Amino acid sequence: MGFLLARAGGRAIRKLNRALEESGLRSRHYTVLMAAAERGGLSQRELGDLLGIDPSAVVALVDDLSAAGLVRRDPHPEDRRTRLVVLTEKGHDTFERASELAAEVERDTLGQLSPKERVVLVDLLRRILTD
Repeated sequence: MGFLLARAGGRAIRKLNRALEESGLRSRHYTVLMAAAERGGLSQRELGDLLGIDPSAVVALVDDLSAAGLVRRDPHPEDRRTRLVVLTEKGHDTFERASELAAEVERDTLGQLSPKERVVLVDLLRRILTD
């Protein structure tokens, strides 16, 4: 079963990366934009915890997005040692377009499943990821 999960996930990521290529993003960049958009700004540590990726990888992703003008690092209002990763206006626009592309990839990837099966799949995947 692990093999099937890995293959399905790899296939979805490859499709998403191809779709995002025109915008200069990769799937991990998109997930950082999505997390920052949904939460209104997160510390790099929070991003790493939320996305399940190594802190050094988070720094590299945020650096890429910052260099592209998609995010900025704002001071945390309660902790002066911490910076929050926040979308810029360009970041919001890019995220909106990337979300449309991601939805297209999702529809294509899950196209053989009924709407009810899609809901069940997402629920099962969430349960697997809950420790």
